[in-house]
Amino acid sequence: MKEQELPNPGWGPLSALPGNPLMWVLILSEMLVFMAFFALFSSERAAQVALFDASQQRLDPLMGGLNTLVLLTSGLCVALAVEATAGQRIRRARQWLAAAMGLGVLFGVIKIIEYSSKFAIGITPDTNTFFGFYYGLTAFHFAHVLFGLALLGLVSWRTSLENVETAAAFWHMVDLIWILLYPLLYLLR
Repeated sequence: MKEQELPNPGWGPLSALPGNPLMWVLILSEMLVFMAFFALFSSERAAQVALFDASQQRLDPLMGGLNTLVLLTSGLCVALAVEATAGQRIRRARQWLAAAMGLGVLFGVIKIIEYSSKFAIGITPDTNTFFGFYYGLTAFHFAHVLFGLALLGLVSWRTSLENVETAAAFWHMVDLIWILLYPLLYLLR
């Protein structure tokens, strides 16, 4: 592909990526932060296997699985919004974005229910190292969900292909992080 045919000419390796290249810089930096947290989690888990295993069994993998399904479905809605925007079907794109936002809110509601059930039985971030990581990682991810919801709302109002692609890139990063968090926290033993 020639330089002038790229979505973002002049951005080197980011030139061929959809959306605003600055969003990709943010995504790459956020991925590095999460990877550092994952590495620290793994190191602590290796040092405290029994504690992490016992604590992990106090989580509900069905709730985490439901949230995975909800978040991935919202990612599909965002992808369909990009496709609709590219086809100049702005009303349809806004409908897909609204569906994605609704599912993003549902993700948050499920996460709050999960947090509430843990707090009700006295499990807090101070309970032990595992739950410190559980709350810290999932709350940090939840903050990204909230930021992503704000982005989706913004591009629903200012709908253009570049804007929707930019928000979609961020939302898909949120999906990816959860796909890594879910098995790390709920499943892997």
